[in-house]
Amino acid sequence: MKKTLLFVIAFISIAPKIFSQTDTAKAPYEKVPVFPPVRLVLPDKSAFYKKDLPSKKPVMLMVFNPQCEHCQHETDELLKHMDWFKNTTIVMATSMPYDSMMNFRERYNLATHSNIILGQDDQYFLYSFYAIRNLPFIAFYDKKGKLISVSRGTMPIDKVAAELKKQGN
Repeated sequence: MKKTLLFVIAFISIAPKIFSQTDTAKAPYEKVPVFPPVRLVLPDKSAFYKKDLPSKKPVMLMVFNPQCEHCQHETDELLKHMDWFKNTTIVMATSMPYDSMMNFRERYNLATHSNIILGQDDQYFLYSFYAIRNLPFIAFYDKKGKLISVSRGTMPIDKVAAELKKQGN
């Protein structure tokens, strides 16, 4: 009886470790820390690729949902301080329908900002590449296209600017 009781106690204490699943797999962006090979559909319905990024400029990639209040707030703050980001290429990507992206573009008058590239990730590539669970998602890249850091969720605009300054912007 004692042996059985000891076995049961030992099993109960060890079982969670044996049967628990830990997520040890890294997201692709952690394995390949450069700007992703994404294809975005631009407002004029042409395609945008990594090769189309201006060279020797830091890049801020913001994945957003046009209906997301946090994404709208982040965009408002970004636009209020655009002078801080004049030397940065800002890529804003959404996987939402094209019409939703276009309404967002019009609402925020994004077409007037030459350093903002707005596009639809119609293949949902970025969500899996970055393992995105929260929006807005922001990735910062240096002038050579190397990943510096990522932010999941709303990030205060002064911290966004500070992150870009680390990159030499």
